[in-house]
Formats: sequence, C-alpha cells, structure tokens
Amino acid sequence: MLAGGIIGAVAGPNLARLTQNALPGEFAGAYAALAFVALASLATISFIRFPPLVLPTPAAPGRPLAVIAAQPAFIVAVVASALGYGVMNLLMAATPIAMAMCSHPFENTALVLEWHVLGMFVPSFFTGHLVRRFGPLRVMTAGLLLNAICIAVALSGVELMRFLVALFALGVGWNFLFIGGTSLFTLAYRPEEKTKAQAALDTVIFATMTLTSFSSGALITTQGWTWLNLGSIVPVTLIAAALLWYAALRAAAPKARVA
Repeated sequence: MLAGGIIGAVAGPNLARLTQNALPGEFAGAYAALAFVALASLATISFIRFPPLVLPTPAAPGRPLAVIAAQPAFIVAVVASALGYGVMNLLMAATPIAMAMCSHPFENTALVLEWHVLGMFVPSFFTGHLVRRFGPLRVMTAGLLLNAICIAVALSGVELMRFLVALFALGVGWNFLFIGGTSLFTLAYRPEEKTKAQAALDTVIFATMTLTSFSSGALITTQGWTWLNLGSIVPVTLIAAALLWYAALRAAAPKARVA
C-alpha cells in the first residue's frame, strides 16, 4: 500500500501533465486517463477472492461512546487527526488554483504535488518506529511544527521553490499528525469497543475532509492564497492547544496511563 502511494505520487501528476491536452478541452485527457486508471483498479480487484465471513463470538458491548469520547486521549487524537487532515486537504486542493493564479505553468504544479504526495507517504516507512521510540505526542508535535513551517513558507512568497517546500512540509506534517494521532487513539478504547470508536474517528475525519474539499476552491478564488494560509493558523493553533493540554495532564500524573 505504501509503495503504491509512492508510485502514485510520481505517476499521478506526470500522467495529468502528459494527458492535459490529449483531447479537445483542457484536462479532458487527464480525466479520461483517470477513468482508465479507475477501470484498471476495478479489473484488478475483481480477481481478489475473500475467505468466507466468520461471525465473531458475541462479546461485551463495552462502554457507551459518550464515555469513550470523554477521555483526553480520544479528544486529542480526534482533534489532531481530523484538523491535521483538514489543513492538509484545504491547502493541497487549493494549490493548483493558487499556482495558476500566480502564473505558474502546469508542469510546476505537477512537480509540487508530486513532492507533496511523496511527503505524505514516504515517511510512513519509519513513522511507526518514531512513535514507538518517542511516543505519539512528540511525533504529533513534530507534525504540528511542520504545518507551521508550511504556512510560514507559503506566506513568504509565491515562487516555485516556496510552493514546493511548503507542500512537502505539509505532506510530512500530515503524516506525523495522522499516524501519531491514530496511535494515541488506541489508548482510548478496549478491544470490544474498537468498532464504535474507530467509526466515530473516521466519521469526524471524513466530515472534515468533505468540508475542506468543498470550501477550498471557494476560499482560494475569493480570499486568495495568503488569507487561506492565515486562516489555516486557526486549526493549527487548536491542535497545539490540544497537545499542550494532554502534555499537562501527563505531567500532572506521570505514573498514570492517561487515556
């Protein structure tokens, strides 16, 4: 899966670049190529044979979701994962429009997105080791700092290298926040509560993604790249506040397992 993400980081932007004008209408060829990739994926999946479903032995229902969600580990993990995803999605989706508004050719945009997606997936080969060695809180803090670097670089100018550095930092920052957050999340539930807890986390994350996907284009075309980055400071600050709160709880009870 990770290797596929890395291949996609290189192949996707370059495929869009090569097929951009392959058909009448700009990017019509790129959409046709994307449809072909989707059909190829569908054909590949059709060869998969899954084993018969074995229903698990009924287990205790566990605690109510309201009780699980009231735990600090749950709150911090959801805030870091969802808002980290939201900031990444907001800025990533707006980047092609922003670069076009700054008169960058599409080749430059493809290069920036390639490095962004590499930043998202390449660290996954070692992020788990970092979490085990330093703990999820420190890994999430590193992701938060990378998000801050992304915003600072993006606000400093609109040259190609600034877009590239900002989006690469954004990709790695998302990786650290998401993997660190989901690692912390495992402290918030018992085995029999896994399904309901994970469902709640995914609901919040993908609702945030939906919101940022719909708002990104409108915000970049009406407010501009600078204000979009300034607005991203708000969710980044909320993540910082959540991490500081959790660190304070752990410092107050160093021998307790803060969940």
